[in-house]
Amino acid sequence: MENTNAQQAQFVKMTQTPIPRLIAGLAVPTIISMLVTSIYNMADTFFVSQLGTSAAGAVGIVFSIMAIIQAVGFTLGMGAGATSSRLLGQQQNARANAVASTAFFTALAFGLLLTVFGLLFIDGLMRLLGATGTILPYARDYARYILLGAPVMACSFVLNNVLRAQGRATLAMVGIGLGGVLNIGLDPFFIYTLNLGISGAAIATLISQCVSFGILFSFYLRGKSIIKISARAIARDAGTYGLILKTGMPSFCRQGLASMSTVALNVNAAVYGDAAVAAMSVVGRIFMFILSAMIGFGQGFQPVVGYNYGAKEYGRVRQAFWFTFKVGMVLLGVMAVAGFFVAPQAMALFRRDDMEVIAIGAFAMQAQCLALPLQPLIVCCNMTFQSVGKSWQATFLAAARQGIFFLPLIVLLPQFMGLTGVQLTQPLADVLSFGVAAVLAVRFFKELKVLEGDVGASHGAHALQSR
Repeated sequence: MENTNAQQAQFVKMTQTPIPRLIAGLAVPTIISMLVTSIYNMADTFFVSQLGTSAAGAVGIVFSIMAIIQAVGFTLGMGAGATSSRLLGQQQNARANAVASTAFFTALAFGLLLTVFGLLFIDGLMRLLGATGTILPYARDYARYILLGAPVMACSFVLNNVLRAQGRATLAMVGIGLGGVLNIGLDPFFIYTLNLGISGAAIATLISQCVSFGILFSFYLRGKSIIKISARAIARDAGTYGLILKTGMPSFCRQGLASMSTVALNVNAAVYGDAAVAAMSVVGRIFMFILSAMIGFGQGFQPVVGYNYGAKEYGRVRQAFWFTFKVGMVLLGVMAVAGFFVAPQAMALFRRDDMEVIAIGAFAMQAQCLALPLQPLIVCCNMTFQSVGKSWQATFLAAARQGIFFLPLIVLLPQFMGLTGVQLTQPLADVLSFGVAAVLAVRFFKELKVLEGDVGASHGAHALQSR
């Protein structure tokens, strides 16, 4: 009875609380957890960069492996999260439990497979991901521990996303945030105090990921989550797996293509030496930090859209979209201006004694800042389509930025523009993706208007029948 009351209270909160207050309440802890995650990623890059340019390049190489783990974790986590959010909005809680449990144990199985095969073929994998001869030893030492943590990392993404999907963003923040803070503290201790070098950074990441997983999983064990994770709830029908994968496919495209684009970027940058690989790696981490605020705000907005779309509160869906878009424009607009003017100084924080790294990275960073204000529409559209079950639109948009546009550009532009082509690929891909998002947004709001009309007509018919 107590659990039923909690579920009903959460439903009322998600479908009746004023939109600005609801999204802000869910987004603040999500933004904090995203920023902490980005900060510890930057801390890894910063501390490792002090070991040399080749070590800094190794972080960019191994990031491709982390992107693969994230691709699977986010695919299953976002697929389960968005689906369970709609199911909770429809008050189908047992079905939501089955979806979440299925995603969790699937992530565990994938993580174990990646660990085994990644460690068996680690040298060949590093070369495939773009490691040069001088970067390879560093990449191997770093990747070994990241691969060991693959099962924990993949499962943590599922637990985190399912918590957020049910409106428990603060709990998700605690789990991810504490692990991130621990990582920042352990980095210098393992790298310098214990003299473990780049392996120390990887060990710090592994330990922090295990701590985050333990905290997140404890919330499910202690009944802090509406949704329950249990091996007995694992679905035995192919339809549930298909629904999770279909809903999560945009995340797979976004994260999977992020891995492919990182590999392509590293391979093309390697033509111009370790300095180019290191510079683009640092720029990638900086923009991961900048975009984390927008993505965090968008993730606070996602469960609001899922709940209200499932409850047929279409006016609230529209209001949530435009509120998030406007806040995002202000947020990223300020960051774009600031980032453009401090680009050389930002790069110098990582490799102060390597002027080539600073010059290459500063130009790439300034170019990406020019395209940064386009991101709010891309993020809002992607997250909206995923939350309301428009998987193919979300998948296409996710694939556009780092696949459909990025991959051809990273192959073609360097042939005509050299290193400048490498630096301009991401901002040009963002401009083209913005155009796609604008077209899809117009279509979606036309459809939403029709749905609102249908609901209004239905309510009118019920009112006449009751007289």
